[in-house]
Amino acid sequence: MSKATSRISRSSFAPESSDVFSRATVSQIGIPRTSVHQVDADGVHLFYRAAGDTTASVILLLHGFPASSFMFRELIPRLASDYRVIAPDLPGFGFTDVPAERKYAYSFDGLASTIEAFTEALNIDRYAIYVFDYGAPTGFRLAMAHPDRVTAIVSQNGNAYEEGLGDAWGPIRKYWATPSAENREVLRKNILTLEGTRWQYTHGVSNPESVPPESYTLDAALLERPGNKEIQLDLFLDYASNVKLYPKFQGYFRKAKPPLLAIWGKNDPFFIPAGAEAFRKDLPNAKVQFLDTGHFATETHVVEIARAMKDFLSANGIGRRRAESVISR
Repeated sequence: MSKATSRISRSSFAPESSDVFSRATVSQIGIPRTSVHQVDADGVHLFYRAAGDTTASVILLLHGFPASSFMFRELIPRLASDYRVIAPDLPGFGFTDVPAERKYAYSFDGLASTIEAFTEALNIDRYAIYVFDYGAPTGFRLAMAHPDRVTAIVSQNGNAYEEGLGDAWGPIRKYWATPSAENREVLRKNILTLEGTRWQYTHGVSNPESVPPESYTLDAALLERPGNKEIQLDLFLDYASNVKLYPKFQGYFRKAKPPLLAIWGKNDPFFIPAGAEAFRKDLPNAKVQFLDTGHFATETHVVEIARAMKDFLSANGIGRRRAESVISR
């Protein structure tokens, strides 16, 4: 089991009392405050966002490539009125810092081990998980290791089946088959760019201009940090380990029978609708819902996703905040 330390720092996006909207005003109009923190776990300085009553049921949000917890900026406050919501930045992404002396091996086993340590550092032993893209193989590893901790799974374009892999995986599959410098360079030049990142956000969206540019612009800027593209290329190669684990993920579904909602951008070129439908092979009661959007569904359909999540969690007995805790004191 990964070791975790307890150093936690905190700041907040909510306005100071001298601002136009004071803390009291924010409380009165019922907008949950999202705060940002850092905690040391597994030798990594993990950045995370959090909101909601600390006594409420926990939802752990796990982002994907090339994003960070910033992708949940609109989802967190919509859930935090009823749940404690926690969204870390995975190592290699966002504002999580991995010290050079840690000599971190960037693999999906490594990401899962670090997130396990993260939950332990925060003393979280029961949580629903929202998994997207890279968050899926990370979260499913966590669930297999600790099935008793996972109360429910929301998979938003988070795949666990071969049939869910779309044609957009072609160049990466070629890299898996032949991990040459030439194939690595093709991925660097075609995916790890501002235009490649923007395409991931806007492909399959009926109105691409509706996607807030700060989303893909931030991701692309963070990719330009020294050494980060090599990290991403290493993870592209290691994604093959997830495909090999698909049968074990499916075995976990059959054995543990977690409540599962697959809410899917149906125009995603990476994880296609067949991947969402496939959950029903192992979880016949899985709820599957499609949205007319692309890969980053939270950018265009966050209201629908939040509503579906609340309905799903409530229907499966995942408690909301106690009524008395909602009343401002």
